[in-house]
Amino acid sequence: MRTLAQPALSSVDELVINWHVTEACNFRCRYCYAQWDKAPDPRELFHDEAASRQLLEQLAAYFSPDNCRNPLRDALAWSSLRLNLAGGEPLLYGLRILWVARQAHSLGMRVSIITNGSLLTRDRIGELAPLLTVLGVSIDTADAAIARDIGRGSRNGSVLDLVELQQGLRFAREINPALHLKLNTVVSALNHREDMSALIGAIGPDRWKVLRMLPSVTDALAVTAEAFERFVDRHRCMGLPMCVEDNHDMSQSYIMIDPQGRFFQNAPTLKGYRYSRPILEVGVGSAFAQIEFEADGFVSRYVADGVGA
Repeated sequence: MRTLAQPALSSVDELVINWHVTEACNFRCRYCYAQWDKAPDPRELFHDEAASRQLLEQLAAYFSPDNCRNPLRDALAWSSLRLNLAGGEPLLYGLRILWVARQAHSLGMRVSIITNGSLLTRDRIGELAPLLTVLGVSIDTADAAIARDIGRGSRNGSVLDLVELQQGLRFAREINPALHLKLNTVVSALNHREDMSALIGAIGPDRWKVLRMLPSVTDALAVTAEAFERFVDRHRCMGLPMCVEDNHDMSQSYIMIDPQGRFFQNAPTLKGYRYSRPILEVGVGSAFAQIEFEADGFVSRYVADGVGA
C-alpha cells in the first residue's frame, strides 16, 4: 500500500472496504463508473461461494483492528471493519447478498449496502435490514423524465417509485432502529439545476452524499465545478445532512475491490482504473501494496459525515 500523502496517525471508528460484487445492473446510467477491465478469468468472484468465503476471511484478518502488521496502521487507526456491498446492482442477487452479509458478520465485520432501490421489496428489506449498519440508496433526481434521460430506469421506461421507496425505508428503520440511512446523488449535466430538498427532506436520511460526476470511465454528462457548486449552495441552507465530494475528494481515498477480486483505484488524471493482482492469487497484503490509497482523504470524509465511506 502506497499512501500518497502520509498524515500523522489519525483515528476513525471504522475502516470501510467497498466490494463491488457485480457489474450487472437493471439500470443503464450513462455515466456509470462500474465498468471494469476484464481479468483473464472474467467470472465474477461473487458467484463462487468457496472463493467468496476465502476473500472475506483474508480481508477480515488483514484489516482486523488487531492486525498491527498492516502497514496502513502507520497512518490510520480504526476500531472496527465494515464491508460495503456495491455494484452494479447487488440486489440482483439478493440471496447471495444475504449469504455474504451473514458470512461477514460471522467474521466480525459490520455490513452495509448501496443499491439503486428498485429491488428493495418489503420481503427483501425484512431479510436484509437486520444485517445492516448502513443502507445506502442512489437517487439522482426526483424528476421521472430526468431519470429516464440519465438511464436510471428499466428497459421498458419505468423508473424508481419514490413513494414506494419512502415506505420501504420507513419499514427498514422499523425493523432496525439503529440502521443508518444514506442517500447518494451524482450531480451531472442533466440534474445540476434541480432542487431536491423536498425529496431529501421527506426521506430524512442520516446522511446525503452529493458527488460531482467523476469522469473515470467517460466524460458523458460531466458537470463544471461552477455548476456543481451552485447545486451544493442551493441545498446547503436547507439543514440537510449533506456531505459533498468533488472529483479530487473521491480520488484514491476509497478501498475498493472489483468483481474479479482485485483492488482497484481511480486517479485525478486517469481514464479507467489501476488494478492490483487478484487478491486470492497474491494475498491481501501484496495486492493492497499495488494500489495507491490516501489515508488523509479517507479520514477527511469520515470526519466530515460521521458515518463513514
